[in-house]
Amino acid sequence: MSGPHVIRGAVALPEAELVWRFSRSSGPGGQHVNTSDSQVELRFDLAATEALPAVWKERALERLAGRLTGGVLTVRASEHRSQWRNRETAAVRMTALLAEATAPPPKARRATRIPRGINERRLREKKQRSDTKRGRSGRWD
Repeated sequence: MSGPHVIRGAVALPEAELVWRFSRSSGPGGQHVNTSDSQVELRFDLAATEALPAVWKERALERLAGRLTGGVLTVRASEHRSQWRNRETAAVRMTALLAEATAPPPKARRATRIPRGINERRLREKKQRSDTKRGRSGRWD
């Protein structure tokens, strides 16, 4: 593969903890598809890994709970005819999933008030616009 699978910063997926499985892929490829194992299934035991910091691991387990099977995260790739390209696609997908799942929660939004001057100016401009439109009608009040 092309180097370590970096999640974020200095944290990377250890190659020893990745389990690769290959099978025949459906889809385009003609006779070639019936003879080669080009579909890739990549598994990573998220529950048992020591490669991730404890906080990240907790976050990922919580956020990916619906995708995990017994604590194992599985990604499949079969878009390409080449097993090599499917391997790269699966690895990229896995790292992207883990990067998103381990990201810190967004900052809480602080509620702010609209300054009184801005609100007054808005109402004044609405009133002027209203007067302008009222002046266009055929009535002269």
